Amino acid sequence: MSILNADDKVEIYSSSVKSKDNIVNASGGVTVVYQDYFLTADRAVYDRDTQDLELFGHVRLNHNKNYKILGKYAKLNLAKKERYFKPLYLLDTKSDVWISANEGEAKAEMLDITSGSVSGCDPINPLWTMEFSSSDYNTDSKWLNLYNTRLYIYDIPVFYTPYFGYSFDTTRRTGLLKPSFGISSTEGFFYEQPIYIAEQNWWDLEINPQIRTSRGEGVYATFRFVDSPVSSGEFKAGYFKEKEDYFLKNNLENQSHYGFNFRYNNINPLNQWLGLNLSGQSGIYADINHMNDVDYINLASNTNGENQSTATQVLSRVNIFYNTNDNYIGTYFKYYEDLTLQTNDNTLQKLPTIQYHHYVDTFLKDHLLYSFDVQSNNIQRIINKKVIQTDVNLPVTLQTSLFEEYINLSYKANMYLQHSQFSGHEQNPITGFEYHDGFYARNYHTIAVSTQLTKAYENFSHVMGVEVRYNRKGWSKKDGFYEDNLEYCSDFTNKTDPNYAQRCEFYNIAAIQNDTQVDFKQYFYDTSAQEILYHRISQNISYENTKERYGDLENELDYKIASFLSYYNNMFYNYKENKFSKVFNQISFNKYGLNIALSHLYKDTFLPKTTTYTPYTSYFTSSVKYTYNRHYSYNASYNYDIESKERKSMSLGFVYTKRCWDFGIQYTENNRPVLTTIGAANSSVYDRYIYLTIVLKPLMKANTGSPFLSYKLPNDAK
Repeated sequence: MSILNADDKVEIYSSSVKSKDNIVNASGGVTVVYQDYFLTADRAVYDRDTQDLELFGHVRLNHNKNYKILGKYAKLNLAKKERYFKPLYLLDTKSDVWISANEGEAKAEMLDITSGSVSGCDPINPLWTMEFSSSDYNTDSKWLNLYNTRLYIYDIPVFYTPYFGYSFDTTRRTGLLKPSFGISSTEGFFYEQPIYIAEQNWWDLEINPQIRTSRGEGVYATFRFVDSPVSSGEFKAGYFKEKEDYFLKNNLENQSHYGFNFRYNNINPLNQWLGLNLSGQSGIYADINHMNDVDYINLASNTNGENQSTATQVLSRVNIFYNTNDNYIGTYFKYYEDLTLQTNDNTLQKLPTIQYHHYVDTFLKDHLLYSFDVQSNNIQRIINKKVIQTDVNLPVTLQTSLFEEYINLSYKANMYLQHSQFSGHEQNPITGFEYHDGFYARNYHTIAVSTQLTKAYENFSHVMGVEVRYNRKGWSKKDGFYEDNLEYCSDFTNKTDPNYAQRCEFYNIAAIQNDTQVDFKQYFYDTSAQEILYHRISQNISYENTKERYGDLENELDYKIASFLSYYNNMFYNYKENKFSKVFNQISFNKYGLNIALSHLYKDTFLPKTTTYTPYTSYFTSSVKYTYNRHYSYNASYNYDIESKERKSMSLGFVYTKRCWDFGIQYTENNRPVLTTIGAANSSVYDRYIYLTIVLKPLMKANTGSPFLSYKLPNDAK
């Protein structure tokens, strides 16, 4: 049976309805439909005059299929749009977050809730709850505010905050983000409270003030914006001030660390900014960075030590280009900052590089191919010599095939020119040597013969290819800088000369010899076209250097031993030394919940070892992750420089995951650079951290780079 109030569109359904003096009593399973509200109860009383609706027993409210409210008693005034529930149990159906409270009163879209608790766990025996003294919830924006909040793990209080805000949808809004905490024996207590400002859709601002009680204070800020449908950017800046005693104790070069990062990308700037209607593609990409030392990066947050910077050089760059089907024009700006140096005056910069490239064109039914490329580099620095260096390349290729394309033939004429124009003066000139402007021009010829055969078998397919390339020098002409340095700088044994680096720093001409390059490649594929094995052998044979007729023999192998096991090898063998000049091995295993990656790199330049130079590189890396079941996972990593006998980094940890929370502990060591007054010999610090991760789902998102709490152990200066 139903009663309809036409003005307010209230529908009441029940098995028994009685009405007297505009008072409607319904019982026996009551259902009320009002706008986008759907309510059920054991019985209901509705006053047509005041439009008060009272519900008794097992009260349940569904609002627009988004959330549910349960209670024993509810009162709704339809005219004033007021609602009252006692007790209150609210469930957001999308996130499964529930709120339990003594009572709640709603006016329009706001719901005020008295003391209660909130959680995303099973309500019968929740693993975690957040208890509060008061709360309010906006049913339209789905934003929940909690006041005087205490976090409980089971019945144990672990954390207090005077305010906690959470959104039940993905709409960006202004508020406080998850804080980060840390404890360090050297830096004291760490606290960072991100503040998020998003007042408009096209930008947001994140401010990250932090304090390290024994080290200092600082603030970082990130401004992100989308200024058009084809462009977006980000600007980040920060400042950190060391306490006087920490600064002096650690012999730091700078007491204040500061810097900024700017990134911008626009995929159609010419048409957008200049109002043009060009059919080609234009673009601009900027990645500009500046800092006074590497601690600007490492102090930006309290993230995992593995994510801290180990770089000693910072690159800023701006790329601008215009591209069509036939031509490409670009200019690139590159600026380097060496963080190990107290001054950047002697660091080489490319400001700018200008390039024009004409894509491959064909004649004679694709038998004749040619392209053209010119690139000019303005290589600058504040002190010592600078140079404007221009390269011109014009390759012309004639190609054809024989015997129904079983054999491919090609002839290429390579024409190359480089010109160098110097400026500036050397602070410490080499006795008897001067830089002279000059050019180097040459051409050389390449004849290539290749074939590729494919054969299918019952369980696999085999593809095999062989290519032989013969290079022959043509004419060459040189003067100035190239005439003075061609023989000296081309002989790598001169690297032991103290003047070599200064004299040859602008020399980058690759030597061309009369030689033959032989490449053999083969592939194996299974019946599903998945690659099983890739193998390549490459050998260079010189007809000029009789002492080193054969160049390094390269062998590359990528073998998928099984779907869960793979092996990769790349090695170079030097005939003159009867040794390997480079060997890289990597093996990967992924099965039974176990993911293992092991690799080792060995290199030998065969140059003499000195007090400042070693010809050897021997580096080992490893990582292991084991997922025991859907709840437990373990991880470890270890990176070691065998040549210097130095551990670069290591980590060990585990994560326990359940539906409503994650808990993890991670121990991490990391060798990172730091700028001190002592010099390069003591320019690194070995950090050791213990990270505690707690993720309360769905109020938090899992993020390995943002732990809940960190503890920094005493570090060792290197």
